[in-house]
Amino acid sequence: MRSKSFQSRLDNLESICQFVTQAAHEAGLDEAATYAVQLAVDEAATNIIEHAYQNSGEGVIECSYLILGDGLEITLVDHGIPFDPDAVPTPELNVPLEDLKPRGMGIYMMRKVMDEVRFEFSPQSNKLTLVKKKT
Repeated sequence: MRSKSFQSRLDNLESICQFVTQAAHEAGLDEAATYAVQLAVDEAATNIIEHAYQNSGEGVIECSYLILGDGLEITLVDHGIPFDPDAVPTPELNVPLEDLKPRGMGIYMMRKVMDEVRFEFSPQSNKLTLVKKKT
């Protein structure tokens, strides 16, 4: 397992993306699977920065990855405000494009592009685990 910590600032999203892209390459994921990992991690990290740490820039995102025999597991841990992912409504997709809401698609999208998405909460931390299998 390899880990790296990042300050919870939007200008660190590119560094986080580079870290998980390296992980995806090490795991042997193809281009489409690598893109899915990048997309899901970018969305998750953005949510942590904006919601868990409320754009304070003072928190830390701990990003770890584990190469699996059949793919990649990425874990993001923060110590910010927890939330209930089941309380986030499923976005309405069968509406005209102009009626789509610009926010609220993140968890739905992560669940669509990744093979597993798990949230764990404790009094000390919030943990998100994302798994992408080789295709």
